[in-house]
Amino acid sequence: LDEYKPVVTPDQLQGLDAIISLYPSYTKESFEGVDRLTVIARAGVGYNNVDLQACTENDIICFIAPEAVKRPMAVSILTFILTLSSRVFEKDQIVREGRWDETPNYMGIGLQNKVIGSIGLGGIAREFFKISKPLGYIGIAYDPYVSEEVAKELGVTLVDLDTLLKQADFVTISVPLNDETYHLIGERELSLMKRTAFLINTARGPIVDQKALTQCLAEKRIQGAALDVFEQEPLDPNDPLTKLDNVILAPHAIGFTDELFRGLGEEDIRGILQVAAGNIPANVVNKDVLEKEGLKRKLEAYA
Repeated sequence: LDEYKPVVTPDQLQGLDAIISLYPSYTKESFEGVDRLTVIARAGVGYNNVDLQACTENDIICFIAPEAVKRPMAVSILTFILTLSSRVFEKDQIVREGRWDETPNYMGIGLQNKVIGSIGLGGIAREFFKISKPLGYIGIAYDPYVSEEVAKELGVTLVDLDTLLKQADFVTISVPLNDETYHLIGERELSLMKRTAFLINTARGPIVDQKALTQCLAEKRIQGAALDVFEQEPLDPNDPLTKLDNVILAPHAIGFTDELFRGLGEEDIRGILQVAAGNIPANVVNKDVLEKEGLKRKLEAYA
């Protein structure tokens, strides 16, 4: 599109059959008078910025690109874990500020036999456990929708959420944002974590009660955190989180690599080509639309 708008407007969608989209939101108003659009291909796995009911009502498919994000985001989780455990930022500051004599005060921690707990055991979390297994940690996960057999294949033990929070040295979040996961991690959950533990969120900001986490970090009730996502984005430069020295912040882009965007483009284009041939693409998130007669007519016209 020629112009970026935080919320897509109908004039931007006129004349389009398909669109690949990363940042902007789509509301019911976005589709007023838009008859031709058939598919929104999300450049990622999140879709909380798309009104799925409005898509369905307007005979529009919305699909995601989960395969493309698995490896880059798994690597991102590992990057945060290694950065926190090695205290990279503190050691960088020691050099920049000429405080070499303080080096012994910033001892890192090894990962062997430490416990890494993943909230969620979907594609990204599974990829993380696969690529990081040689580090020798103990893997646990909470995911009520995954079988013991799947976890066992990954060398991971399934536990309930409270047990994970109590046992893990690193708590990572890899679940979608929905009604079930909104503020899944709040004051009560944070209080269960070890004082030496770290929290890592590369999923969606509102899964964590940011106010509660900020207070927890300020009071040093956990050792630290690494956040790629926030309740409101962009994060206000004056937000209390930015004043803390025990949290690493990234602009919802820790996974941005050439590998990620190449994969997103390829996966989204494959899906759009399926639609252009009159077929249904993989990973449709508003599945109810597939029964709509209006969508069927659009696909028949392409075929």
